Amino acid sequence: MAAESGTGPTAGEYIVHHLGFLQNRKPNNVVDFGVFNFDSLFWAILLGVLGCFLLWRAARKATSGVPGRFQAAVEILVEMVDSQARGIVHNAESRKFVAPLALTVFVWIFLMNAMDLLPVDLIPQIWHGVAPVVGAPDYMRVVPTADLSITMGLSVAVLLVCLYYNVKIKGLGGWVHELFTAPFGSHPLLWPFNFLMQVIEFVAKTVSHGMRLFGNMYAGELIFMLIALLGGAWTLSATGIGLALLHIVAGSAWAIFHILIITLQAFVFMMLTLVYVGQAHDAH
Repeated sequence: MAAESGTGPTAGEYIVHHLGFLQNRKPNNVVDFGVFNFDSLFWAILLGVLGCFLLWRAARKATSGVPGRFQAAVEILVEMVDSQARGIVHNAESRKFVAPLALTVFVWIFLMNAMDLLPVDLIPQIWHGVAPVVGAPDYMRVVPTADLSITMGLSVAVLLVCLYYNVKIKGLGGWVHELFTAPFGSHPLLWPFNFLMQVIEFVAKTVSHGMRLFGNMYAGELIFMLIALLGGAWTLSATGIGLALLHIVAGSAWAIFHILIITLQAFVFMMLTLVYVGQAHDAH
């Protein structure tokens, strides 16, 4: 951990250490595309594979008879996503891709968010013993959606899908015409303002899409760390025992409430994906 003197890290060192990433190098600027957060990439890819496996298994084991609990849960989820896609994306051909995309987004983000329910020190402590053996830095963050590079990567991917459908549905010429004639009109003097507004709209939607998920999950992760510090401060005294009890109560209450948050954030990200793709089908 941060302190090796035998007294253990301070509260500040504990939080700073737990907010560190397993990186190839430290970033030189606020935005540095040469830096890779290997822990976030590992857990995101692993959970993505797990999500695909669960959906594949549900499809493979599906029967026409009375479904089991797992199949029933997946069917409810698929019907929910399909009904939302039908109400937002009216092009039946596009829904063949968009609806499965939305389902994948929901399951993937839910699984990444759910990593926040693991004990704060469980996997980092395991890595603490493994890191010296493999010669790696002693950092391990397990909630990919608390990493801005992951959430912004997801939102940029949604932007690329939206750009694709803008061109596919409207044609390249039709979309370029829309970029310069909406929302203020087709007069040539308005073209620069129209184009500027269109660019601002795309950038604002993309940034807010990624930042919303990141902000909520980062805050939730930080609160779990603060609650963990309560347990770490216990001693054989009235105050210490009170802190330990508060740690248990607060941790349990926040974990239960956080189940709603991780589900809601996955749903919101999925719905905004459908909304943005649906807007790409609409002509101004």
